[in-house]
Amino acid sequence: MKVCIIGASGKLGQYMIAHALERGYEVVGVCREQSVAKLDRFADRITIVPGDTDDREVIRRAVAGCDGVLTVLVPWGMNHYASGTAQAVLDHAEPSARLVFSCGWHITRDGKDVYSRKLRALVKIGGFLARLARVVDLDDQVEACNRIFASDRRWTVVRGSDLEEGESQGLPVWAEHVGDPILESNLTRRIDFALFMVAALTDDTLVQRVPAIVGCESESARRHATASPMAQAS
Repeated sequence: MKVCIIGASGKLGQYMIAHALERGYEVVGVCREQSVAKLDRFADRITIVPGDTDDREVIRRAVAGCDGVLTVLVPWGMNHYASGTAQAVLDHAEPSARLVFSCGWHITRDGKDVYSRKLRALVKIGGFLARLARVVDLDDQVEACNRIFASDRRWTVVRGSDLEEGESQGLPVWAEHVGDPILESNLTRRIDFALFMVAALTDDTLVQRVPAIVGCESESARRHATASPMAQAS
């Protein structure tokens, strides 16, 4: 399998590279030119395409011939960075490619997610302050995901809980909607978020689904017996 990882230089991207290489995949990584040095430890094993991830020509070259595309949807700035990235992937990825995108729990597809007051306040107040500072535009990440949801491509949008560093605990468990008791712990190892992203490439049960994940060793995951098909398979 040939896989393109968009946003490869970040922590999540580097974990995805490592997981993909462990599976023997051919990897193409896209990152900003000033971040290429962060990928030095992989330089002799992957192809690096430097450039902004919302640059349509950069994405067109990077995804050519790829069986799967893993995209970190980052809502940087106020210039529609996330939605531009998503649209470029949707437009230029191979017709049969598996497309897997990452985002936060605040994204909802059908409005059936149930959010805590804390999370609602964080998104509302934090999102407002970030837009005011012109640093992050959470509304653009929502727009990016709405474009994905409207597509007939073979996509999956993985919604991550709060993240922590640490050794892998295994494949996270997931639920259809935030508010499911299994997600209550709201904590996943970043390395395992990346593991779920890579595993989703070959799991057709996740096509056009929006799993919300949590660490398989979190308290809520252990407390509730119902686990995702992916977790059971692991």
